[in-house]
Order: sequence, then structure tokens, then C-alpha cells
Amino acid sequence: MRVKLLQGIGILWFAAILTACASSGDMHESADGGPHVPPFSQIKAAPDSFKGQTLVLGGQVLAARRMKDGTRIEVLQLPLNDSQQPTLDLMKSQGRFVAVQRDFLDPATIPQGTFLTITGELTGSITLPLDETDYTYPVIDIKSFRTWIPSQDSNLSRVRPYPYYSPFWHPYWGPYGRFPYYW
Repeated sequence: MRVKLLQGIGILWFAAILTACASSGDMHESADGGPHVPPFSQIKAAPDSFKGQTLVLGGQVLAARRMKDGTRIEVLQLPLNDSQQPTLDLMKSQGRFVAVQRDFLDPATIPQGTFLTITGELTGSITLPLDETDYTYPVIDIKSFRTWIPSQDSNLSRVRPYPYYSPFWHPYWGPYGRFPYYW
């Protein structure tokens, strides 16, 4: 009798976990509490189906130009890390998008090559010439954006260079004991 009760509890527990996992895919927020952002390939393929959604996208500025309705920024999309910072690997791009700042923004403040993260509302798409073809860009109205200074070792921990020197330590000793260079 006790074995059947434990089996029944185990089955109910397993079913509850499966139900929780299945329903978590339907949530409109990511695990960190921010808005759920679909993959850029889906946004690029059908921008009108995401119209009105608030998105967080990042990339590298290709061009910025002042227009009658605001400043238009052409961006090479790049995946974002956990800090919402775009990756430096341009080969990971899935395309381009256009971001529009309706308030005045001097294009000189975001020169070509600037890395940025944009939060805004997807308003549709626009087709513009790209080299010898026409390219359809998803268009996002900027609510806020942040520029980044690229750093190749931004995710690496920094190690203090040898030798340590402090008025509290002997010049040949660091906080972790004797240096291997001074035997």
C-alpha cells in the first residue's frame, strides 16, 4: 500500500513539473523578468506579425541620417549577452534593422561602428536599396538606447600583474605568499 502511495505521489510530482515546463513556454516575459524577445530571424521574416511589440535589439551602427520625421539609424543586428550588450562577432548577425529616434538626435553622436542596445516598439518594415538589391528592414521606434565601448576582454576576469607592491607587503611577497619568480 505504501509503495503505491509513493508511486502516486511521484507521478503527480512528475506531472506537475511537466505542466510547469509546458506552460513556461507561453509566457511573454523572459526568465529575468524583461520582455520576451523572439529570435531576430523571426522578426526579419515577418515584421508585421510583431508590430506593436516592445523589443530589445542590439548591434553595430552602419549609418545614421537625419530625416524629416527623426533620425534614422541603420543597424547590423548582433545577439545580446546577459548584460544586454551586443557581441563583437559580426559573423553572428542575422540581418539588419532600422531604428528611428523621433526626438532630435544628432547623427554625429552615434558614428558608424558604434555598438548599441535599443529598446523600442516595432512599427513595421521598410524596403530600401542595399547595394544592387532591395532589402526589407524591420523598423523599431526607439524608446531608449545605450551605446557600448567595445572591449575584447569584457567577459574575462582581470589578473593583477606581478609584482604586487603595497606598503603593507614586502616587495617580493604578495597577498598569496611568495612569488614563484623569487626563490
